[in-house]
Amino acid sequence: MSDTNRDERDVAAEEPAVNEEGNDEEEITAMKKRVAEMEQEAAKLREMHAALDEKGQEASDDRSDVDSRSIFVGNVDYSVSPEEIQAHFQGCGSINRVTILLDKFTGQPKGYAYVEFTEPSLVAQALVLNDSILKGRMIKVTPKRTNIPGMSRGRGRGRGGFGGPGRGFYGGRGGFAPRGGYYRGGYRGRARGAGFNPY
Repeated sequence: MSDTNRDERDVAAEEPAVNEEGNDEEEITAMKKRVAEMEQEAAKLREMHAALDEKGQEASDDRSDVDSRSIFVGNVDYSVSPEEIQAHFQGCGSINRVTILLDKFTGQPKGYAYVEFTEPSLVAQALVLNDSILKGRMIKVTPKRTNIPGMSRGRGRGRGGFGGPGRGFYGGRGGFAPRGGYYRGGYRGRARGAGFNPY
């Protein structure tokens, strides 16, 4: 009887090994299937990125085309209407659009405008009107520059760091003050009634 029990135990011990091998194969096929699905998704994402890059390139080409036929008009009186700006630049050629920029919080004009012409060659004619008078103010006319996303104009020097006043260390926004304040040198005495100080 002990031989039969041993044989049953051996068979029982072998069956999980066979089951484990079968489970391993199933897991491997399932993993291969998941990898194939992920590769398909990655291919779709690459296609979508390529399509977006093409659209972005077209949009930037279109924007630079519009900018090449536009001018910036500065020092514009706050009460000027787009029709008055159009009438001022009408002698330069046909105009597509006049845009007066407004403050997004107050809705008041910012004091400058953009004029878009139908042809880039008309911009040179409009530049002749630089320093001309519009509603009692001398306006500045320059070609509109194309903004490059992610490029800053270099305003400020960032925060913190070491340097002189306004650039970090003791001055500036990101710096730190010494423990005793900004006063350097000498004993200043102890202020009375400055609050509880256990040290």
